[in-house]
Amino acid sequence: MTETNNAIVVIPARLASTRLPDKPLAEIAGAPMIVQVWRRAMEADVGPVVVACAEDAIADAVRQAGGEAVLTDPDHPSGSDRIFEAVERFDPDRRYATVINLQGDLPTIAANAVRAVLEPLDDPAVDIATLVAEISEAEERTNPNVVKAVLAMAPGARLGRALYFSRATVPWSDDEVEGQGGPLYHHIGIYAYRREALGSFIALPPGVLERRERLEQLRALENGMVISAACVDTVPLGVDTPADLERARAILAPAG
Repeated sequence: MTETNNAIVVIPARLASTRLPDKPLAEIAGAPMIVQVWRRAMEADVGPVVVACAEDAIADAVRQAGGEAVLTDPDHPSGSDRIFEAVERFDPDRRYATVINLQGDLPTIAANAVRAVLEPLDDPAVDIATLVAEISEAEERTNPNVVKAVLAMAPGARLGRALYFSRATVPWSDDEVEGQGGPLYHHIGIYAYRREALGSFIALPPGVLERRERLEQLRALENGMVISAACVDTVPLGVDTPADLERARAILAPAG
C-alpha cells in the first residue's frame, strides 16, 4: 500500500462562528451541515473519516449519523492543531501516513475533489497537497475573500508547486487592464499532509506573512515546506453566511 493510499480524512468543527453561529449544526437537506460534509468525505472512499469536534453537540450529531467523532481541546488556535490532536488520539499506532484536512463548511464538495487532493503527494518531495480551480468570475480576481494561489504550473498542466498565497490579485499581468491576463487560481481550503509534515507544521510559530495575509499555509512556505496543488474544475461552495447556507440547501435539496 502506498502512502497516499493510506489516508485518513479529518474534519475540524467548532460552534464558534461570528457570521453564522452554530454553523456545523445548521440543517441542510434534513441533516446537520457537519453530517453532510462527513457524507461527502465517506463518498470519496479514501480512508476512514473522523470529525474533530470542539463541542459535545457536534460529536453527538456525527455519532447519531453513524460517524466517528473525537472531542478535542476547544481552545485550539486553528483547524490544523485540532486535526493533529484528533488523529494522534484516533490513530496512536500511526497506521495512517496521510492526513486529509477537510473543512467542515464544504457540504457540496465532490468526492472526486477529495480524492484529487492526494495526487500531488505522489511526488516524494511534496510535504503538503492542496487544491485550486481557475478563476472564471471577474469579481473574484479582485475579491480579498478569494484566496489566490501563485503556482509554478505550465499551461494545460494539472499539478503545480505553490510559490505563494494571497488575498491580492496575483500574479500580475500587463494584460490585466483588458482582463486578458493569464489564469488566476482560486485556492480551495482542503489539504493532504504527510503525517510527519503535519506534526512539523503545527510545531512552528506563526509566520510574518501568515499574520499579514491571515493565511495559515504561508507558515509552511516561510519555513521551506513544499506545497503542491492539483487543479480541479470547480470551487465547492463554502458556507460562511446565511445566504451561503440557503444556496447549500438548494443544491442538496432532494429531487422533486
